[in-house]
Formats: sequence, structure tokens, C-alpha cells
Amino acid sequence: MFNFKTANIAEKIMPTTTWSYPDRTREIFLTFDDGPVPETTPWLLDLLNQYNAKATFFLIGKNVEKNQYLYQRILDEGHQVGNHTYSHVSGWKLGFNKYVEDIQLGNRFIKSHLFRPPYGKITPMQLKHLKKQFNIVFWDVLSYDFNRKISGERCLVNVLSKYKDGSIIVFHDSMKAFKNLEYALPLVLDHFKNLEYKFATIK
Repeated sequence: MFNFKTANIAEKIMPTTTWSYPDRTREIFLTFDDGPVPETTPWLLDLLNQYNAKATFFLIGKNVEKNQYLYQRILDEGHQVGNHTYSHVSGWKLGFNKYVEDIQLGNRFIKSHLFRPPYGKITPMQLKHLKKQFNIVFWDVLSYDFNRKISGERCLVNVLSKYKDGSIIVFHDSMKAFKNLEYALPLVLDHFKNLEYKFATIK
């Protein structure tokens, strides 16, 4: 996945995609990948509600298929959703047709014009085709909450040391990431609330 330094390089290579909104003063864009799942999504939504914070959820189609009540709750509570493929596949490992088919299958369950490629991996041919249908969204701040080798404290530093106005920040709505998410996210929300930032959604 793209870290802070490689994201800057990749943005120059793929200028038609979305990485941040530098013109959005005192706004921040929280994004959550891989849900919805009953083990973590309700906790996450409850926490966001406590801070009146809106976010963008890049969802896996097969998880939405199994947990449609959580998908509906995300929408009902004013959050944005995006397609993260049906089965969380890498664009570098699948051929063009199979990759696009997986995304379109996800689109049966996730009604959105937003798309984020899993692992940030997408080929130029896939990108050229998909940008006709989607706003393809990456990020400029990666929390690394999914990495079980790092602590929640390190995850927090990854976010607070890298963000700027208009940053798109990535967390994960999954059991794998939950230990770090549970520690870091409340402190991230406190930080931005105290600075009077707005938690905006990606359109």
C-alpha cells in the first residue's frame, strides 16, 4: 500500500485520481476500508456518532451482501459509501476482465460512484476503464492499523504526524485492525474536534 512518500509519487503518475483535497481548509476526510462486519462496524458507527463525525466507507461487496442491515445503517447515519470490489482482490493479480467483473459484482450491492482499489493496486488499463464510471479514491495518510506488528500508539503517530488540511486518512473496519483502531481512532477524533476541524465525506 502507498505510504506518505510513495503516495506523493503515485499521485503524479495518476493525476486523474483523488488523493486529498488541499483546498479544503480545516476539513479532514476519514475513510474506512473492508467492512461492514458485525464485529466492528456497530462500534465504529457508535463512536462516530458520539463526535458527530461523518466518514466514507469503502465496502467489500460480499460483506454488504451478508450484512445489508449494516450497509443501510451506514447510509441512514449520513455517511458516504464506496466500492472496494466484491471480494477484495488485487488489480495486479487479476486479469483485466476478471477484475472489472469483480468490481461490477460489488456494484450490485454498493450503490456508489466512488471506487478504491484494494491495496491501492491497479493497472493503467484498469484505471483508464474504471475512471469512466468512478471517482477513484486513494489517500495521502495511511494509519497502518491493519499491521499487527505495530502498536496503537504507532498507528496514532502515523496519522497525526502526516495529515494536513484536506487529507484523506485510511483506517480499516475489520477484526484484523480493531486493536489499533480501538486505541487510535478515539484520540484522532478528539484531536480534530479540539482543533475544530470538520469531518467531511468524499463526494
